[in-house]
Amino acid sequence: MKKLPIYLILFLAAIAFAGNTYGQDKYDYNPIQTVVPWLTIAPDSRAGAIGDAGVATTPDIYSMHWNPAKFAFIDGKYGTAISYIPWLRAMVNDINIAYLSGYYRFDKKQVLSASLIYSSYGKIDFTDQTGAVQLVVNPNEWSADVAYSRLFSDNFSGGVAFRFIYSNLTHGYQIDGEDTKPGLSIAADISGYYHKEIDMFGKQSLLALGGNISNIGSKMSYTETYSDFIPMNLRLGTALTLDLDRFNKIMLTIDLNKLLVPTPDSTLTEDKNISVPEALFTSFADAPGGFIEELHEITYSYGAEYWYNNIFALRGGYFHENAYKGKRQYFTAGAGFRMSGFTIDFSYLMPLTLNHPLARTLRFSLSFDSSALRKVTQAAR
Repeated sequence: MKKLPIYLILFLAAIAFAGNTYGQDKYDYNPIQTVVPWLTIAPDSRAGAIGDAGVATTPDIYSMHWNPAKFAFIDGKYGTAISYIPWLRAMVNDINIAYLSGYYRFDKKQVLSASLIYSSYGKIDFTDQTGAVQLVVNPNEWSADVAYSRLFSDNFSGGVAFRFIYSNLTHGYQIDGEDTKPGLSIAADISGYYHKEIDMFGKQSLLALGGNISNIGSKMSYTETYSDFIPMNLRLGTALTLDLDRFNKIMLTIDLNKLLVPTPDSTLTEDKNISVPEALFTSFADAPGGFIEELHEITYSYGAEYWYNNIFALRGGYFHENAYKGKRQYFTAGAGFRMSGFTIDFSYLMPLTLNHPLARTLRFSLSFDSSALRKVTQAAR
């Protein structure tokens, strides 16, 4: 019996070795691709500063993107937020993503929320084979969401969201002799959130678990002959918030993320007529490299957040994606400041491997929550 831990260590080491050496063939680099990938980009600087984690963090006005079920536990009556993401700023200055979100509480159990995200790609010239400009367009994409969240118990809530997605990249320009059109899709999210107060190290703590299956929707087509999957996605995570004392608290969180679409070069990708439900269930076992490649398709987000007196926050995080699946690996950092109901957050991304579109770019988010304003008003009396 005493040798069992040694065997276990050897077994885990063998799996790690297989994971690092798998695929010395045509599957070495096999990232999953979808249309409208911007739907998975962190829209807010708080999550962007903690490694792009957010499914189980404490509720805020940006919960629509990460986990709509969290809105059921938000303190305020209403709130709104806006964020701005400069994209590829090291190369061009006219690509950006803007995000607007808000919520309204009907009663103690029910919350309605909505959001709008708009992505602009600046001016793009379409040319012929000689290089002559045929058309100048302003490609853009956007989505509009609405969600309903409800408390089912003192510790658990659920949420459902509906999303309309519009993508106009070519403005009807003919490519390879085929007319193009804007891509359209309708999608839904199903989410859950659980939290419970616990005692840890003699300190009052809050343990949270969250899950969100997002962008469950129709495939998108820009032509009459072929359609692609949108980024249907499973995100699971946990967070632990410790109240160190009256003024100081810290939150630690981790998210696991997997796209629920066919892996390239799998048998599913050979069948262009595969349905969305089939893709959702078979995406866990369709990778050409088997179980090890399926594990490689999971990304990991680690984050930490420190608050002083619920006024000032410091944040840091790390995001990891396997080298065979895109090799996005980066550290993040940021800060937040709250006053009179308003919160402003900043984040900064530091890539470790390949360059990142947000490398060395400062992002900001601004939000207003009625609960914070109420606390300020009560304190002034």
